[in-house]
Amino acid sequence: MVRLFKKKMRNSNYFLKFGRRQERHNIWKRLAIVFSWREEGSGARRLLLSLLFLTVWKTGSGHVHYSVLEEAKHGTFVGRIAQDLGLELAELVPRLFRLESKGHGDLLEVNLQNGILFVNSRIDREELCGRTLECSIHLEVIVDRPLQVFHVEVEVKDINDNQPVFPMAVKKLFLFESRPPGSRIPLEGASDADIGANSLLTYSLNSNDYFTLDIKRNDENIKSLGLVLKKVLNREDTPEHHLLITAVDGGKPELTGTTQVKITILDVNDNAPEFERTVYKVSLFENAPNGTLAVIVNASDLDEGVNKDVVYSFNTDTSADTLSKFYLDPVNGYINVKGNIDFEETKLYEIQVEATDKGTPPMSGHCTVLVEILDTNDNVPELVIKSLSLPVLEDAPLGTVVALISVSDRDSGANGQVTCSLTPQVPFKLVSTFKNYYSLVLDSALDRESVANYALVVTARDGGSPSLSATASVSVEVADVNDNAPAFAQPEYTVFVKENNPPGCHIFTVSARDADAQENALVSYSLVERRVGERALSSYVSVHAESGKVYALQPLDHEELELLQFQVSARDAGVPPLGSNVTLQVFVLDENDNAPALLPLPLPLPLPLPGARGGGGALSEPVSRAVGAGHVVAKVRAVDADSGYNAWLSYELQPAAGGARSPFRVALYTGEISTTRALDEADAPRQRLLVLVKDHGEPALTATATVLLSLVESGQAPRPSSRVLAGGAGAGAGAGAALVDVNVYLIVAICAVSSLLVLTLLLSTALRCSAPPSEGACGPGKPTLVCSSAVGSWSYSQQRRQRVCSGEGPPKADLMAFSPSLPPGPIGGDREQLNVKVDLSPKVSTF
Repeated sequence: MVRLFKKKMRNSNYFLKFGRRQERHNIWKRLAIVFSWREEGSGARRLLLSLLFLTVWKTGSGHVHYSVLEEAKHGTFVGRIAQDLGLELAELVPRLFRLESKGHGDLLEVNLQNGILFVNSRIDREELCGRTLECSIHLEVIVDRPLQVFHVEVEVKDINDNQPVFPMAVKKLFLFESRPPGSRIPLEGASDADIGANSLLTYSLNSNDYFTLDIKRNDENIKSLGLVLKKVLNREDTPEHHLLITAVDGGKPELTGTTQVKITILDVNDNAPEFERTVYKVSLFENAPNGTLAVIVNASDLDEGVNKDVVYSFNTDTSADTLSKFYLDPVNGYINVKGNIDFEETKLYEIQVEATDKGTPPMSGHCTVLVEILDTNDNVPELVIKSLSLPVLEDAPLGTVVALISVSDRDSGANGQVTCSLTPQVPFKLVSTFKNYYSLVLDSALDRESVANYALVVTARDGGSPSLSATASVSVEVADVNDNAPAFAQPEYTVFVKENNPPGCHIFTVSARDADAQENALVSYSLVERRVGERALSSYVSVHAESGKVYALQPLDHEELELLQFQVSARDAGVPPLGSNVTLQVFVLDENDNAPALLPLPLPLPLPLPGARGGGGALSEPVSRAVGAGHVVAKVRAVDADSGYNAWLSYELQPAAGGARSPFRVALYTGEISTTRALDEADAPRQRLLVLVKDHGEPALTATATVLLSLVESGQAPRPSSRVLAGGAGAGAGAGAALVDVNVYLIVAICAVSSLLVLTLLLSTALRCSAPPSEGACGPGKPTLVCSSAVGSWSYSQQRRQRVCSGEGPPKADLMAFSPSLPPGPIGGDREQLNVKVDLSPKVSTF
C-alpha cells in the first residue's frame, strides 16, 4: 500500500502544485517521515496516512481548522498558525499580524515570536455554545501590506466536566392506593450540560418491591423517565415509599447525580386527568404581542363531581424564563404570550403542563407543549469598519484597497442575507471578498485638485420584507502628489524702466500659482541665466526667491541697452520638482542725460575772389567781401547720444559783444552759417561767431561752438578753412577743402531713399493687416506722429514697445529728419544741402 501511495504521489499534479511553496515543503517532509517508518505495523501506517491526507486537504484549502479540549490550561498548544497560513515568522510584526474573534477575543492568542496559537484563558464549552453539538471559535487573521484575511476555525471539544443534575433533590409524589399495577408515573429526568457520549445518561433505581424505573424515547426524540407500579399499593401497609434514583453519564470517568423520590399513598380519588395529546406542537412568530394565543390544552377526568374538575398549571420544574414568556389559564387551558419572544434568544420552548383534579387527594395528568419560534426581520444589519488605510494618494493605482468592511445580521434565512452598496458617483466601489466581508477599493483615478475629500456612505440592506438597512460613513482624504507645475498668469510681461535708475530698485513682481498643496505648492523663483553681450544677466537684474520681486542691480543706460529680455523660472518644492518659465521684456526709457556733442567737420567753400588768412594769432576762415546775402560760409555739426526729442537739436547764434549786429545768421535746425546781407567795408575784417547747440529734452542740455571768419578782399588768393571749437575748449578741427556742388545729387538720393522707405512701410503694413497674428511675430505699433516745419520734417514713434523678431538686420530709428532744399544764393550753384543722420537705433539684445 505504501509503494502504491508513493507511485500515485509521483504521478499526481495536485501534490506538486497545490498551496504555497512552504506548505508543499512541509507536506513532503511529513510524507518522508511516514515512508521512513518501517518498524511499526501496517495499521499504524494507515492511520498516519489518513492523518496526512487530512493535513494535505486542510493545507490546500483556504480554511484552517484546529481543535482544542475545553478547560485546557493557559498556554496549551493549539497549532502552528503562521506556518499553516504560509506566513513567515519574520513578517508577522511588520505586517501587523492580528487575531480577531467576535465576542471571544481573549480565549486564544498567538505568539508572534514562533507563530504558535495557544490557549490564553479558560474555555468552557457549555458557556460558549450551550448544548449545541458543534462548537467552534471562528477567528479572523488579518495582515497588512498587502491586506489579507484568513479564516481559522478552532473546534472546542467536550470533556466530561458536568455531572447529571435532577431538577429537584427531593421529589414528592402522591399516589392513590387504587392506582392499578403497571401504571406509569412520569418524572423529570436529569440533565447533563455536556454533549455526545458525555451527556448520555443511564438511570438506576434502588431496590424495592413496588416500583421499577421506566425509560422511553418517543418519536420526538424526547427522553421520558417514569416509575412503573409493580403491584397494588396498600396505604395501610405502607403509607410512604422512599426511592433513590441515580443518573450516570457516559463520560470517562463517569459522573453521577441522584434525586430522592418521596411517594405518599392517597386514598379515594383513583382517576387522574388525561390530555387529548401527550405532545402539543405549535409555531409562533417572534415579537408576538402580549395576549397572543399560542395553544389550547385540554384534559378530561373520568371521575365525577369535584374529582372531575380540572385545574391547569405549569409543571413545578418549569424554568423562570418560560414562566416569564407564557401564561396558562387554569380553567380553560389557554396558553397566551405575556413576554417578549425573541427568535435569536430561544428558538424552541418545551413546556410541561399538568392537569390536576379537585379530588381528595388531587390527581394530575401531564403533557408536553413544544412552541417553535419563527424568525421575523427585526434586526438591523450591523456594519463594522475593520481596517482603514488613509489618506489615499491621488495617483494610487486602480484597485487599491481603502477599507475592509464586515457586515452581519442576527436574523436567519433571507432576513439575515445582507448586501452592501455605496454612495453613487464616487471613484470607489465595494468588492465582496469573503462571506460577510467587503473591500472598499479605488475604481477610477483621483484628482486632489478637483476633490480633496470624499464622504462615502456604505449601506447594508438585508433580504427581509420589508428590508432593514444600516449605514456607515467613511471619510476618504485624498493626499496630494506633485502633479501640477507652477503657472504664470501670462507667458510674458512687458516692463518699462527709466534709465539711470538707482541700484537695487524694484522694477516688477512675477507671481506663479501652483494648484498642489503644502510643500508641493511652495514656489521659488530664479533667473534663467544667460549672457547679455559680454556680461552675465545676473549682473543686471536679480529676483527674490520667495516673493518673485525683480530688482535692477545697477543703473540702466538707454544708450547702451534699450531692451533687456530674460526669463524667470518658477519651481515648486515637490519631489520631483516641477517648474515653468515666464519671459520679461524690460524696455529702458530714455532720459535727457547726454548733452549735444560737436563734430569737427570742415566745410570747404569755393570763393569767387582771392583772399588771405587773417592774422592776430587766431585761426580764421577767409570769406570774400564780395559774397551776397544768403551765401553759406560755414556749417556747425553736432550729435546727441539720446533719442527722440532728447536728440532733436537746434542752433542759435549768440549776439555779438557790445550789441553790434552781425552780418551772419545760423539755420535753426541745420547749423549752416550764411550771410544776412552783402558784406561791406564797414564790417570788421575778423568775425567771431558763438553758436549755441541745444536739444529738446527736459531740462534742455546745450553746447557752444566758436567759428572765426576772416573777411578778405575779392582780389586776394583764397585759402578757405573753417574751425569749429567746442564749448569753451576753443580747439579747432579739420582743414578746409574745396566745396563741390553736390546738392543736386544729395536731393536725388534723399528723395529715392524716402520713396523706398514709404513703399516699404506700405508693404509692411499691408502684410501685417492681411497675415494672421502668430506667436513670435512682431505686433503692430501705434500710428507714427509726423511733424513738419519750414526746415524739414521729423517723425517720432509714440509707441516704444516692440517685439524683437530676430537679432539680424539693420536697426530701425525712432527719429527721422529730412533737410529741406534751400533756395539758391546770389552766386549760382553755390548751394549746399545738409544731410543730418541721427543714429537713434535701439540697442536691443536678443536671446
